[in-house]
Amino acid sequence: MNPQIENNFMYHAPKEGQPEKYEAIREKAKELAHMIDELCPNSREKSVAMTNLETAVMWANASIARN
Repeated sequence: MNPQIENNFMYHAPKEGQPEKYEAIREKAKELAHMIDELCPNSREKSVAMTNLETAVMWANASIARN
């Protein structure tokens, strides 16, 4: 068995202090999302920026949960 695969595909219950870290990351990302929404014209590029911001938040949170 590959321990990395096992870790990546299991449920990780939040440990002490993790929910606050998730919230801090989400709040900062939300600030940037509002800025992108206000400053960038509606376009494919804006949509990609928003999608990648969401992706960054998900991976950041995964790094906290998995490690």
